[in-house]
Amino acid sequence: MTAHVLHITGARPNFPKAAPVLRALSKRGVPQKLVHTGQHYDERMSEVFFQELGLPRPDINLGVGSGTHGKQTAAIMVGVEELVTESRPAMIVVYGDVNSTVAAALVGSKLRIPLAHVEAGLRSFDMTMPEEVNRIVTDRLSDLLLATSADAIAHLGNEGVAAERIHLVGNPMIDTLLANIKRFDAAKARAEHGIEGRYIVATLHRPGNVDDPADARELVAAMHAVADQAQVVIPLHPRGRAGLAAAGLFTHPSVTVLDPLGYVEFLGLVRGADAVVTDSGGVQEETTILGVPCLTLRPNTERPVTITHGTNRLATRENLPGMVATCLAAGRPETWPVPPLWDGHAGERIADVVVGHLER
Repeated sequence: MTAHVLHITGARPNFPKAAPVLRALSKRGVPQKLVHTGQHYDERMSEVFFQELGLPRPDINLGVGSGTHGKQTAAIMVGVEELVTESRPAMIVVYGDVNSTVAAALVGSKLRIPLAHVEAGLRSFDMTMPEEVNRIVTDRLSDLLLATSADAIAHLGNEGVAAERIHLVGNPMIDTLLANIKRFDAAKARAEHGIEGRYIVATLHRPGNVDDPADARELVAAMHAVADQAQVVIPLHPRGRAGLAAAGLFTHPSVTVLDPLGYVEFLGLVRGADAVVTDSGGVQEETTILGVPCLTLRPNTERPVTITHGTNRLATRENLPGMVATCLAAGRPETWPVPPLWDGHAGERIADVVVGHLER
């Protein structure tokens, strides 16, 4: 096996998914190259992951930066196309549902390079979400669909994907979490951020919550009502920061707004929280493993397994304060179910599938 596998990453959620796959393929002697598109480009959104997770330095950084969906996706396509045309990898591996994912899938499909999608089959059935569009297009173009849960496999089957292309492998992001769990220091997070008593962690950046000023004002009012009950700590994504600030987020004395945190620091903060309020997909999965009550501030989730087999529940801006009160009254659960194959070995199963495909 001489031709290499090309991994395309570009945004914060990609890196903990890619790390165990890269390690597992490396152990099997598979030549690899890692591309960072630069979709997330500052230290806290990308660089810190390479330092903390032991990821190899990217072989190529396309440096595309921010922009509208169209401009960003187009810039990534141009860079990936030049790279793939020159190097002709044996396979492209893409992760999740960000613009880098769909851009690389489009390039690989048109250049007839086999494509593997890690985290295939997730569906929110909400086409207003850019991520849902990216998921559907990427799955349609992929040769190997590597699913984290049984519901994802059912979605792919309902869409007519051939069974031999679908593989239930588990969740590689959980591999990364379990490999680092002893480093998640809640006491250190409390000390560094001046947290005393009970606290809630929030991560909020989805367009449906922060883009429209009226939505942002409703969100801020809900978060202030939460902050009346416990301290709220918000590592704030650059997306939507200005809108939430204009809506008054920073004005409540029990709201602490932070810059984005590194992986280990953030999960140390989450591990000690009484609850998490989020609109992020990955956080729903991380809290499911850590046993932290999670309230997902969205009308839907593409990760329903975190509700049926975890600690997650959907919330609205209207009922969020009451749901937080219930979480605080109930306390952290002592036991909870965990989805099948979220066991720390997904990277190895993915490597088995990829190697098997290349050998065939």
